[in-house]
Amino acid sequence: MTVATQESSLEATMNAMGEAARAAARALREMPAETKARALRAAARAIRDGAKDILAANAQDMRAAKDLTPALRDRLVLNDARVEAMAKGVDDVAALPDPVGRELARWRQPNGLDIARVTTPIGVIGIVYESRPNVTADAGALCVKAGNAVILRGGSESAHSSRAIHAALIAGLTREGLPMAAIQIVPTTDRAAVGLMLRGLNGALDLIVPRGGKGLVGRVREEARVAVLAHLEGICHVYIHEAADLAKARAIAVNSKMRRTGVCGAAETLLIDRAALATHLKPVLDDLAATGCEIRADREIRVLWPRAKPASEEDWGREYLDAIISVKTVDGVADAVRHIEAHGSQHTETIVTEDAEAAERFLASLDSAIVFWNASTQFADGAEFGMGAEIGIATGKLHARGPVGVEQLTSFKYVVRGDGQVRP
Repeated sequence: MTVATQESSLEATMNAMGEAARAAARALREMPAETKARALRAAARAIRDGAKDILAANAQDMRAAKDLTPALRDRLVLNDARVEAMAKGVDDVAALPDPVGRELARWRQPNGLDIARVTTPIGVIGIVYESRPNVTADAGALCVKAGNAVILRGGSESAHSSRAIHAALIAGLTREGLPMAAIQIVPTTDRAAVGLMLRGLNGALDLIVPRGGKGLVGRVREEARVAVLAHLEGICHVYIHEAADLAKARAIAVNSKMRRTGVCGAAETLLIDRAALATHLKPVLDDLAATGCEIRADREIRVLWPRAKPASEEDWGREYLDAIISVKTVDGVADAVRHIEAHGSQHTETIVTEDAEAAERFLASLDSAIVFWNASTQFADGAEFGMGAEIGIATGKLHARGPVGVEQLTSFKYVVRGDGQVRP
């Protein structure tokens, strides 16, 4: 087969998937809430029943992933607990209130027109993701719950795992009468398939959601001809204020950085008030170093904690996704906010303090999608927000910000009821 023939065949396959997804979206739009919930519960059971096959597929992916960093391998690997967490996530999504058909507002005009703003599915969503096979289950469940059809394109490194999870989802959904095309997975690892999705599949796709590294998200933002919902980087900060409780500061700093270094909510920079250096610096950095974290710091901190490596200017805006953290001295809340605004990615930040006024100033001043007070940045996750699961964290200003759950996967329309009115 020639290259041109292969490209033509792939385009035909992808466009057919788009057509099927559009038909499935029409069916889902009218589907009763209980039918969707029942189908998702069946999909969760199918994941549990298919755990052996899912883990065997994941073992294939792991054998081929020897060159990945430890953080990326951690994203990829599945075990019994993670498969059960996936199934529970689908069950949790099934149990959420149905987001479709909610009346957001209603009013009556002087001419008698009755106007309601009502939530409605977006339509067909394309999701492009890397490494993490659990996204297959999370994204599929969330889209179906919100009445959308979805086309999934996972990374080549997780191809076997994603296909096995997808097979389980479809087995459960179709058992309860949902269309097979409600959740589709691209059958090839050819990067050209991503390009076709970014072009919209002949108008079938309404929204693209990329979930992965800077290279993937950058490509999607640059090439997409349909709307994009994404975050580019997770440059998250922990700020230890002068009034921080030491025990909380130690626990939050270590958990924010080291619980899982490869997730987007992992802290990449630690900011410490100059007034807290004498009391908080050494215990916090000792704890981080004891867990295997590399410390890169400014000159003032290196004088007090000589084991730190020098931080370059680039380190302040670097997403390590590894056991490395940059540490900088700041003078109060305003200075911390200035640093975050200059070097952050508007993803997630936390302040550790017992001073409520300082905390509220920090929370109000920052324009990041998620801001915490006395809690780990690793709570930047839809499941931890009670959303059941999430597709990703959005840092844009329009439509959705923060964890993207079922509500963020809906739009709205205006339903206007009249009694023969005509416009003069």
